[in-house]
Amino acid sequence: MIAMKNLRLLFAGWLALALPAAQAFDWMPDGVSAQVGAGGRGTNMAGAGIVWDWDFQRLRRKAELTAHTEFMVNHWRGDASSGGGTDSLTQLVLLPSLRIRLSRGASPWFIELGIGASWMDERFETPRKRFGSRWNFYDMMGVGHTFGAEHEHELSLRWIHVSNAGLKEPNPGQDFLQLRYVARF
Repeated sequence: MIAMKNLRLLFAGWLALALPAAQAFDWMPDGVSAQVGAGGRGTNMAGAGIVWDWDFQRLRRKAELTAHTEFMVNHWRGDASSGGGTDSLTQLVLLPSLRIRLSRGASPWFIELGIGASWMDERFETPRKRFGSRWNFYDMMGVGHTFGAEHEHELSLRWIHVSNAGLKEPNPGQDFLQLRYVARF
């Protein structure tokens, strides 16, 4: 009961952040991404996505805070649940993220955090773990660097955690260490 209440509060907070951005949303993407990741025990992923920057910027004494939303299509590959060969699945992700840049935005380095939703075309299952749901949360923490004359390129290293937050058992979760490249228009 407490977990469900916390989940509802988390969802309400996420919605409160997302709704103002949705009003001024421009459907033209601001960039494209490509990512590869390695998970534990033979699970890997690769994908591509599009990025929309929000009309949101806050300057603080020492940092700049911005936000963006990503839509990604990821392909997972892992050991087959039958014990021989590999299985794969496709994951769709919608990820709103906050980005912090030091030196009031002048630094090429950034830190980013995001919690989004993901759907898989089948439940993830290996000989060692099985997800209880095809719907999961997609949590991300990362550090990155922008480069190019107009900071049109970025490279980041992300920690990704995918699980359903205990809404449906089993819920072992899956972590990835992900390398991501973004080209901005």
